[in-house]
Amino acid sequence: MLTNGSYLLPSLARTSPLLPFFVKIPLPLIYRRSRRHCRSFLCHCTSFSFRRPLLDHISLGRSSMGRSSRFCTLALSRGTSAPVSNPISNKASKKARRESPEGVLRYKLDMCSKNGNVDEALRLYDEARSNGVPLSLHHYNALLYLCSSSSSGSGSSGELSGNGVLDLGLKRGFEIFQQMVLDKVVPNEASFTSAARLAAAAEDPERAFELVKQMKIFGIPPKLRSYGPALFGFCKKGEPDRAYEVDAHMVESGVAAEEGELSALVKVSSDAKKGDRVYEMLHRLRAAVRQVSEATAGVVEGWFESEEAAKVGEEDWDVNEVKEGVKSGGGGWHGQGWLGTGSWRVVRTQMSEKGVCQSCKEKLVCIDIDPKETANFASSLTSLACQREAKADFVRFQEWLQRHGPFDAVIDGANVGLIKQRNFSFFQLKSVVDQLRQISPSKKLPLIILHKSRVTGGPAQNPRNNKLIEFWKKSGALYGTPAGSNDDWYWLYAAVSCNCLLLTNDEMRDHLFQLLGTSFFPRWKEKHQVRLSVSTKGPNLHMPPPYSIVIQESEDGRWHVPTITGDDLETPRQWLCATRSRNTN
Repeated sequence: MLTNGSYLLPSLARTSPLLPFFVKIPLPLIYRRSRRHCRSFLCHCTSFSFRRPLLDHISLGRSSMGRSSRFCTLALSRGTSAPVSNPISNKASKKARRESPEGVLRYKLDMCSKNGNVDEALRLYDEARSNGVPLSLHHYNALLYLCSSSSSGSGSSGELSGNGVLDLGLKRGFEIFQQMVLDKVVPNEASFTSAARLAAAAEDPERAFELVKQMKIFGIPPKLRSYGPALFGFCKKGEPDRAYEVDAHMVESGVAAEEGELSALVKVSSDAKKGDRVYEMLHRLRAAVRQVSEATAGVVEGWFESEEAAKVGEEDWDVNEVKEGVKSGGGGWHGQGWLGTGSWRVVRTQMSEKGVCQSCKEKLVCIDIDPKETANFASSLTSLACQREAKADFVRFQEWLQRHGPFDAVIDGANVGLIKQRNFSFFQLKSVVDQLRQISPSKKLPLIILHKSRVTGGPAQNPRNNKLIEFWKKSGALYGTPAGSNDDWYWLYAAVSCNCLLLTNDEMRDHLFQLLGTSFFPRWKEKHQVRLSVSTKGPNLHMPPPYSIVIQESEDGRWHVPTITGDDLETPRQWLCATRSRNTN
């Protein structure tokens, strides 16, 4: 609905005693791109009640100063114009911005965010408004973040604690979000997410979900954190169907649930006695998470120990269908539903070196990796490496590898030479090289990746070490990465492209490896990473397990769930083993 260029924006009709300000927030909020979206949404929201125009004469077009309009709490009067000033240097300009009232406020709010001080932030906000200081998107987001954090119980807030902080965060947070709209400051994903957290803290997941829907309609892609308040809120209130709606919206938006979300969905499904949904969520955990936290393990245990779990399951099933399901899924699961009848027996256990469950004696399987996936991963790895390394250097390495490869094993030289050592040890590295050569099918030396500085300086200058280095070089078994490079890219690419073993104790969890995604890389690492322990007897190699450390569903309906407790190197990994009295057909 449009009247004289003003938008009659909808407000949510339903009220909540904890949302005296929030219910007045006009949604949709100002859309920055075109009038068409506002018109289409107003038609879409005919079920909402409307109130008098709140934001009149909002310019949604491009301003002469840039691609989008910039809003603030103070507008220049029509009869004035900004004086023309002499050009100033960038340094002076930055200093002026920092020392301006807006810049000082930004710095102080950032400090409040860092320290979790909501009291001081609200005092600064009130002071700024009384002094007419314009507030930007950054200011509002800092305030909303602090209010939502205090409402959810995280962070500190000066002298207030407990319910006082909660009520203060809720009331002022809703008030600030409304003022942000009144000031014509266009919200972004962070603004919406903070508002959704406020709604969840007020035990109103419905409102939180509505905010996420608004984001999508107005072209702001929701993130996983945007959905959390609604999803966890519905799960906490025991509303599984509404939680499934949020989950479906996430899938539609291309947002993948992680362990926390899937664990919550397992629990709400278990509590609601929805066995088919529990089954679905366990398989999603298998695909997305592989090893579960102790908290999730407790949720899974709770399901198998429940009365409802004992009731679900097929007593007579088609063995051929199950086998076909295992084959089509790549092994380790069949997806045909719960098999067997009767109560479940759930125990914590361990696997033998060969992958045999110490409780039920089931042998776990090793799930194969599609060669096409490996080739695609190597291609994406090359692309990422060339973006972050000097392209000419990395291409030179690829050409070198083509000439000297393939290898049966690749060694992260820096990592191996420093394990349990104060200084880099070529003696330890040589011992490991010899061990890998002995177990190599071709008896070929493994590829050693070392930074150039370690090949030419420090312990490398020792005559004995220098002789060893020259031998490795002449054998085509040593590659020195150039100055300024990250050798992680080199040893990882070499191992992937050769499809061989990789010796490193690097857990590969930092930013570089996060770029590689969470689907293929953990599976590849599990099947190819060799780890090293060092004792008084020397270095010991720990080969990849002959089974996949992932949730497995056997052909007779047993379940094995690996946890993150234990690392199989110093402490055996803990598994959940779930069997029932009738797991045979």
